[in-house]
Amino acid sequence: MKKGIFIFCFVSVLLSCEENKKISSYDPVNWYERSAAISHFDSLEKGSSYLSVYSEIYSQTEHRTHNLTATVSMRNIDTKDTLYVEKAEYFNTHGEPIRIYFENPIYVAPLETVEIVVDETDMEGGTGANFVFEWAKKSNAPDPLFEGVMISTSGQQGLSFTSQGVRIK
Repeated sequence: MKKGIFIFCFVSVLLSCEENKKISSYDPVNWYERSAAISHFDSLEKGSSYLSVYSEIYSQTEHRTHNLTATVSMRNIDTKDTLYVEKAEYFNTHGEPIRIYFENPIYVAPLETVEIVVDETDMEGGTGANFVFEWAKKSNAPDPLFEGVMISTSGQQGLSFTSQGVRIK
């Protein structure tokens, strides 16, 4: 009996140490609920924006880094019209694509913010990670605002900073 309990505890410890591959914002159900059908014949203005984010940042030397949680905000700053984000693609330091967050365009209602969270344990992006967003809006509407907030806490030490997206097309 003791041997069975020991084996059960040992297996439980091993399974709990297994790396968790779940990425909190990469939830297809969440994105599916926000899906929007956009006709290619709509008179929407299309654009692209770039946002730098950081999965980790150097500390003291280039050989030591701190992992960060990144909150990526996709903000519709228009008070009347809906914004459509057609693609949110995440790239690593070397410019290699890591993932696309949704397969179909999503809507962002007037003054709404939709967020992507890159978990602190997700270090695929590295020190020079970035996002490219493709979006569509009414031609007289303001451009969307893309912001990143990176944060890490360890003991009594805290680190946080922000980045702001720029239109590239």
